[in-house]
Amino acid sequence: MLSVADDAMTRGRAPADRPAANFSPVDDEPPLRWWRRLRIVPAGELGVGRRAVLLALVSWVPIAAWAFHANRFLQADGGEPLLQHYGIHVRCLIAVPLLVLAEAGLHRIGRVIARQFAESGVVGGDLRLRFDAAVRDVQRVRDRSLPWVLAVGVALAWTLVERPSMREDALAWAVDADGSLRFGGWWFLYVARPIFVALLLGWLWRLALVTYWMWRIGRLGLSLVPTHPDRTGGIGFIGKLPGAFALVTLALSSVLASRWAHEVLHHGAHLASYRLPALAYAVLWTLLLCLPLFALAPALRATRRTALPAYAALVGEQGRLVHRRWIEREPVEDRALLEAAEIGPVADARVVYDAVRQMRSMPIGRATLIGILVPMAIPFILLALLEFPLVAILSKLLKALV
Repeated sequence: MLSVADDAMTRGRAPADRPAANFSPVDDEPPLRWWRRLRIVPAGELGVGRRAVLLALVSWVPIAAWAFHANRFLQADGGEPLLQHYGIHVRCLIAVPLLVLAEAGLHRIGRVIARQFAESGVVGGDLRLRFDAAVRDVQRVRDRSLPWVLAVGVALAWTLVERPSMREDALAWAVDADGSLRFGGWWFLYVARPIFVALLLGWLWRLALVTYWMWRIGRLGLSLVPTHPDRTGGIGFIGKLPGAFALVTLALSSVLASRWAHEVLHHGAHLASYRLPALAYAVLWTLLLCLPLFALAPALRATRRTALPAYAALVGEQGRLVHRRWIEREPVEDRALLEAAEIGPVADARVVYDAVRQMRSMPIGRATLIGILVPMAIPFILLALLEFPLVAILSKLLKALV
């Protein structure tokens, strides 16, 4: 279990009465409050482990028990057994638990980012009061029940409106010869799938909430440092925010890859036919995860736009003074700029200017993209091994080397 109070023991903690010291995009949101009222999650904890196990069992066990009872789990007369439909197992036993376990990552990284904003100096001084007010506003939005009621309502409405097709391959394991759907199929359609959809919609709401959080912060007039070595004015730490959704990315990729794996192994499909859907998913999901970072782009662009001519003028003035003193051998009355230790000689001044010129307009670096693409790629790499077996590849490499 992850205790909400664990972060109070970390280094550099802010006063407990400051919202920035305690803010989490997950803690105390409506679903967590509902779980706590049911006594399934203890007060002060997220209880992601027990919730993940419980939802996985509720989703999968009735389906598997019915399939065993109906002799359709390992084999099926005249049809496909449940075991071959990897998407069912992955959705219930991997994706659903991952969508719950991911809450711990967003809770931890969200608190770290909130604390770093408070301690990095970008919201120091009088700006800190406005920062705290923005955090309180985001907290009020987080605590509203309406988005979660809508998420559950949309999941249920989608389930009820979408009439199941008995010819759908995903339900072949639960359909009788006369075309009637049996208990396992009904449970998947009206229990397991709505749970998955509701959890996924909940994560889209959390992503929107985090984007709103960054948007509010970006409008505060942050005290950014144009010459900061992180090339993002001193807020490079927010680049880890998409990584908080890594398990969500892994869950989505696993569902897609498992569904396509069934088609490849049992229906003769080729991986090339899924190239465009996979590319579309990768691009769209990457853009969605970067939305919170895009929300801070206007602040970075404004800082760079203002700083670049100012630092250019500073370096130019220093260069002219150096030229007058050492090339033209003229006396220089104002020597403060030449002797400023924090600027140094002309070469160091150029480094300062280059740092401003290379400042990013988007707080997105290599680590950010790795945090998105690695969990996205893992299921698809495993899928690719179905068509290009690893043993065969290694065998060919060895033969080529020998």
